[in-house]
Amino acid sequence: MAQSGELDPLLSQNESSPEISAYGSTVQTGVNYKDPPPSYQEDIEPQDNEDSGSAPKSSRIFQTLVTLFTIVSFIAFISLLTSPGDGDSDVPSPSPRPRPSRTLEQRVNSILKETPLIDGHIDLAILIRAVYKNKIHTEEFRSRFEDGGLSLNVDLPRLDSGLVGGALWSAFVECPQNASTDFSDEQYASAVSQTLSQIDVLRRLQAQYPSKFTAATSPLSVALDRFHASRSLISPISIEGLHQLPQSAPLSTLRLYHSLGVRAATLTWNCHNRFADAALITSGGKTVVAPYHRGGLTSDGRRVIHELNRLGILIDLSHTSYWTQQAVLSHSTSLAPVIYSHSSAFTLCPHPRNVRDDILDLVKATGSLVMINFSPDFISCLPPPDEYTLPEFYAPNNTLHQVARHIVYIGQKIGYDYVGLGSDFDGMGYLTPRGLDGVDRYPNLVKELLKLGVKDVEASKVVGGNLLRVWRKADDVAKRLQKEGNEGEDEVEDLFS
Repeated sequence: MAQSGELDPLLSQNESSPEISAYGSTVQTGVNYKDPPPSYQEDIEPQDNEDSGSAPKSSRIFQTLVTLFTIVSFIAFISLLTSPGDGDSDVPSPSPRPRPSRTLEQRVNSILKETPLIDGHIDLAILIRAVYKNKIHTEEFRSRFEDGGLSLNVDLPRLDSGLVGGALWSAFVECPQNASTDFSDEQYASAVSQTLSQIDVLRRLQAQYPSKFTAATSPLSVALDRFHASRSLISPISIEGLHQLPQSAPLSTLRLYHSLGVRAATLTWNCHNRFADAALITSGGKTVVAPYHRGGLTSDGRRVIHELNRLGILIDLSHTSYWTQQAVLSHSTSLAPVIYSHSSAFTLCPHPRNVRDDILDLVKATGSLVMINFSPDFISCLPPPDEYTLPEFYAPNNTLHQVARHIVYIGQKIGYDYVGLGSDFDGMGYLTPRGLDGVDRYPNLVKELLKLGVKDVEASKVVGGNLLRVWRKADDVAKRLQKEGNEGEDEVEDLFS
């Protein structure tokens, strides 16, 4: 009888399975074990002589002896073939039991139950701020978050259904007006205060559901233990751009953010800052491709990167310019691997927010990680007429399959050790890839990867294993730097001048 469920597409579907019985012995047909083999049958005619009366009896005795000898020899031969070796004389050696093929669903469940799926970028805090004004104790918010039906892509039932193991929860704040040119503290003050508010709402959400979320400040080892014990979500916080720091006191502020649970920092959002250059900026009220600016990274930016390394905060290159990426990934600028928390493959969708092939080579060389963004603009687009024009969205390829193609492209080009998942859920609005409209759809994405030939061990790396590797390496670098020297110190002005 054919096995129920969906069969593994990597196995041939055109060959019939061999019939197996009794621990792997094949069924024999058409053999009669009651009679000796035909080759041992003899026809003996009685002789017409004086001993003819005894000849048939002697012949029968001879035939009987031959038959007995043949049977004994056959049994001894079979015993010799099946007897164990001298060293294992007391150990039986039955044929192995056949192992049935697992369905795709079984393989997906095994992957997601053994390895935490950690999304590199979820913008739940944006939704809470925009819709609920950061009021998380209201009946409306709690009922929708706990029972399902929260707007956009994320709530507790969908996180459970999607077998999600954690996320980098973004404390996103937009760039201030004129942020790319005016780096004064007055210009950035509102961004810093809003950042603190967003970090606070994420921490309060974690405290309100302690069985669902591990605290952002938890060491990685503790977070992993809780995931395996009770599937508590691994929940570090990230900031999305260094415009969320006061430009005159970045290092001290980073240390305070770290103490509150920030474990990843994007160098830019859609604006330049004092430290790094962005891929996109606002000009004339529109988002445009940023031209070459300052070589990507300033001297102050290098100091910030060293402090990020010393603290163990992951450096995130999503949203940064091509030149910023080159500067960070070359010449050991960062001592720890970096991530792209939500970026995709430029070759499949030539958008400035995506990662070019030559940069992918640097990603591999530094042991870094590209976490694929699901936002339609970044997974399905047409080539623009020039490098300073944003590409046009191409709706037919806005699918779960296309997201899987981005993952497979990077996996095949530089290896599955360097690609992960960074959805941008709750940050892309209501337009999502078909078949991938929420965190509950993650098992379908993993299933699609397996259909495309990704091995189970490779899929485990993609869903979370790679991020855990980078995170552990960043922790190791931080411990070493903290032993070797002191923290970086900001330059401060004389208060009494």
